[in-house]
Amino acid sequence: MGQERTLAFDIATAEEIRCVTDPVIRLESVSVRFRIPAEPIRSFKEYMIRRIRRQLGFWEVWALRDVSLEVQRGEVLGIIGRNGSGKSTLLKVIARVLRPTSGRVWVKGRVAPLLELGGGFHPELTGRENIFLNGTLLGHTRQEIAERLDWIVDFAELWDFIDAPLRTYSTGMVARLGFAVATAWEPEILLIDEVLAVGDTAFQRKCIARLQEFRQRGTTVLLVSHNSQQIRQLCDYAIWLDSGSVQAFGSPETVTAFYEKVMQ
Repeated sequence: MGQERTLAFDIATAEEIRCVTDPVIRLESVSVRFRIPAEPIRSFKEYMIRRIRRQLGFWEVWALRDVSLEVQRGEVLGIIGRNGSGKSTLLKVIARVLRPTSGRVWVKGRVAPLLELGGGFHPELTGRENIFLNGTLLGHTRQEIAERLDWIVDFAELWDFIDAPLRTYSTGMVARLGFAVATAWEPEILLIDEVLAVGDTAFQRKCIARLQEFRQRGTTVLLVSHNSQQIRQLCDYAIWLDSGSVQAFGSPETVTAFYEKVMQ
């Protein structure tokens, strides 16, 4: 992460994004295609009838197109772009939630994904029960979760509601709980998708401080955000995604300024 690399990649195309130091994430010409029914299908029976009669029509949507990218150990990479530009799809591919249609994905290290609000939570379970559920999904034992339980509830500031069903929580409360669980242990790779956009200002500051701790300890972080200031404050590098393709890669200041200028 030296000065030489910053100058070399101040603004770069997808084909120019290559590094040779210590990558923990590598994407090689990754594309993701979704097939969307051209007409609404109301039931499985209707789907099967149309399939037998060969009456199924689909639209093809490319969420990612030929994305090549390397992220080094300990870097914080910001990802910025319009809604529908492929940011969340990119994180899901890295988290192995989605398989790419083409290309290769290589990830080295334990990943803690915080991909969507309430992801991995069950609305009918209490906050406490959801901590154990989500912690298990992240690969932790029941004992490990119990040892971190008080820290999680303290950080989320939810002691008054921890035994209430999650469906009674506000959007901000769910976000607080999700962030607390995902960051209760120090992951090797942390993926965050727009979670810092939810919640009050005080809690956002708390989350940013936590990310700064991870940054100092060498955790690799990928942060999706619409907030250019957060990208500049937290990230070592940034990419701009548009229509599933990398439009620019480089310093957070340069990429966000370029993005804001084009989007005006």
